[in-house]
Amino acid sequence: MQAAAPQEHGVFGALQESKEWTMPKDPAVIKKLEEWQDQKVGLLIHWGLYSQWGITESWSLATTHFGWNPRPAPYDKLSDRDYVKAYEHLQTTFNPTKFDPNKWAVAFKEGGVKYVLSMTKHHDGFCMWDTKETDYKITSALCPFHTDKRADVVKEACDAFRRHGIVSGLYFSKADWHSPYYWLPELGPGAGQGPNYTPADKPDRWAKFKDFTWAQIKELMTEYGPQQVLWLDGGAVRPPEAGIDMNGMAAMARTYQPGLIVTDRTVAGENENYITPEGQIPTHHLDYPWETCMPMGTAWPWVPNDHFKSVGTLVRNLCHIVARGGNYLIGIGPDANGEFDPGVYDRLKGLGAWLKLNGEAIYGTRSVAPYEAGDVMFTQKRDGAIYAIVLAADEGAGLPDRVTLPKEIADKVMTAKMVGFGKLDINDMGVLMIPEGYREKSAGGHGWAIRLGMKG
Repeated sequence: MQAAAPQEHGVFGALQESKEWTMPKDPAVIKKLEEWQDQKVGLLIHWGLYSQWGITESWSLATTHFGWNPRPAPYDKLSDRDYVKAYEHLQTTFNPTKFDPNKWAVAFKEGGVKYVLSMTKHHDGFCMWDTKETDYKITSALCPFHTDKRADVVKEACDAFRRHGIVSGLYFSKADWHSPYYWLPELGPGAGQGPNYTPADKPDRWAKFKDFTWAQIKELMTEYGPQQVLWLDGGAVRPPEAGIDMNGMAAMARTYQPGLIVTDRTVAGENENYITPEGQIPTHHLDYPWETCMPMGTAWPWVPNDHFKSVGTLVRNLCHIVARGGNYLIGIGPDANGEFDPGVYDRLKGLGAWLKLNGEAIYGTRSVAPYEAGDVMFTQKRDGAIYAIVLAADEGAGLPDRVTLPKEIADKVMTAKMVGFGKLDINDMGVLMIPEGYREKSAGGHGWAIRLGMKG
């Protein structure tokens, strides 16, 4: 299948997700995709120089401005070139001394998170690992944090997550606005994700960018331990205008990480092993691997005075996503000191408490028809058991006194048990009666899982 052309920009300036999916040919990738689909709950950490200004990643470097990401005062009066210089000077003041990957890992595990994607670099090209390909990195002598034993934050974070049983993956931007082979210095900042020149007009310069990208991917695949996913952002880097031989790069990466899931976002084809709708939940069941990526707050990274989704909203989002066949990747970001907002820890604690009781209806499940009926979501275990996840009609509204199952489910039900409580009676009309004692002990008032024993 040929790669689709770039689509209109969607949420946060990202290209729209692909509408088609290609089955991987490598059995090891298929196996790892199955494991990934069992995990359901992930985190995406956005962190870089931009945390010092509290802006939405590095998007303001582009000459095309978005209403959701204005250039902060007093830098908004600068020319495009001078703004880039001011932004890149942030390397000399970045000193996240409160970075504590073990604290992060403990909180993530308590939150029921199964995998984490660490930011290696955003479009600005600032590297959060000790790359040998550029000095625009956190371990550079230009950065005050470089003397800290935790300076290679990607390594420290990945190691900490694995120690706590959390699967590690990596976010990597193919676009690199700092690279002199991507945004040619003589031409100044570009208008968006793509290079500021036509690669076909300067094939030698573009070949150097391709070599630079491959070398960085090789570093990440060989020096940072086992990785489940290589999550590639920057969909403007695609053939035919700006190809970097993704087939070859993915094959190279898998020589070091067998079965690696490669997610070349928005570039439909064999290197987009799962689809990534951003900032939205598909309205219906999708029969291929997908993951809603959505910030916990209003922005991907840390911004001052952010407003975070409630625990109830996170639970509801998760249940809708899982019932429709996807995973939920929640975006969070630490501040310039390396600390998360207290609201992040609070939401993770609440989500984890709900999953501790109801997680058997989420983890290791697949969607099952009819997928959902009103505020009731359906999932299925490999043993054939079906779960009806009953969501509160409103935030904290509590459990109803009865749940009516759709006929295609009701006709096959033999037994029903509320997870964490006990047996439920079911009448000939497929109505489950909820005892008052169960309704009073309502697991936070967000939703309840009912395990259904099925005929056959």
